[in-house]
Amino acid sequence: MKQFKDYLTVKRIVPEIKLPYYVSWVSKFYAFCDKTPGDEISSSEVDRFLKHMAKSREDWQIKQAKEAIELYGFINRRASGPLGNRTMESDKKWKSVAEETVRMLRLKQRSLSTEKTYMGWLRDFYRFCNTTPPHALEESHLRDYLTHLAVNRKVAAATQTQAFNALLFVFRHVLDKEIRNLHDVIRAQRKRRLPVVLTKQEVFRLFEHLNETNLIMAQLIYGCGLRLSECIKLRTKDIDFEQNVLTVRSGKGDKDRQTVLPESIKDDLREHLHRVQDIYEKDLNDDIAGVYLPNALERKYPNAGKEWIWQWVFPSKSLSVDPRARKIRRHHVHQNTLQKKIKQAALKAGIHKKVTVHTLRHSFATHLLEKGYDIRTIQELLGHASVQTTMIYTHVAGKNKLGVRSPLDL
Repeated sequence: MKQFKDYLTVKRIVPEIKLPYYVSWVSKFYAFCDKTPGDEISSSEVDRFLKHMAKSREDWQIKQAKEAIELYGFINRRASGPLGNRTMESDKKWKSVAEETVRMLRLKQRSLSTEKTYMGWLRDFYRFCNTTPPHALEESHLRDYLTHLAVNRKVAAATQTQAFNALLFVFRHVLDKEIRNLHDVIRAQRKRRLPVVLTKQEVFRLFEHLNETNLIMAQLIYGCGLRLSECIKLRTKDIDFEQNVLTVRSGKGDKDRQTVLPESIKDDLREHLHRVQDIYEKDLNDDIAGVYLPNALERKYPNAGKEWIWQWVFPSKSLSVDPRARKIRRHHVHQNTLQKKIKQAALKAGIHKKVTVHTLRHSFATHLLEKGYDIRTIQELLGHASVQTTMIYTHVAGKNKLGVRSPLDL
């Protein structure tokens, strides 16, 4: 038990005041099972012990005991895990799994960014599993890896969930193994963070230090409540000047939605599209391959990528090689470009907040809420799956603070 206590202390997993309780729960569990600490345990034994505790203990104590047993089991398994060097045969099998994962991701029409993310987690999982070949992987390996992310790497809850989704895809679609029992994974703690929001004056001060394409992109993100990825992937057919509507295609969760197109930006946007059309016509004359089309549309309509309606609203200044089709074509601008410009503009404007592109989206939602718009309407404009996500803006909206004065000022 000393090793367990030392591990918790060094990793700072639990507050020092709680350490004796964690050690005590584990000792009581092994005594209940009539086993020696370090012996192999089963999930059914853990369930029996927790049910026994429920007769005389409070819920928070049961939760604490469950976490202590999970942590002890994780540490014990890692300490007795397989050591040694990877074999060439094992590496070949892992490489085969990686290639099959890429094939399945493309078959399922996942985006390139999703492909890169999933492959990154697969490589990290491969390093974690050490000498274990792919065919020998079990739920316990995935369980220990997710616990490792929370306990040793201290990743955020969203990061742990992303890793789980990536590896679940591999287990289901590549290894053909179903994951059913992950109840004893240590979950990364979810922490509520209030979004950074700019005032209207700060937004326009920020815009004063942006120009040309970067300014139009920033105005669209603030004026329409777009995510950065949604903005850079806009196509000319997604803008309806007559109805003042902007359509977001395949947004988060692969969902389409419509949002408002600001009147004040329409003239500048039309001028921008005239400049884009000049680039488009030059590419046509140079016989450059058409733009990338989603969902295998290029196979169905081979020439659609050269039609004006499919062109990017914010094309890159230079041509590049499509990593999937291996064709030279014009892609949309890189997301890092606007991120850097926004950061620089915030410094020049003297805005002493952590300003990112996503701050403009937060500001869009908050300013609409302050104007009295319905929370459900704002939810639809933002494309949130749950209204609970949109409710976070009620905590930063200025209208909720009106009429409240500090007792120091009374």
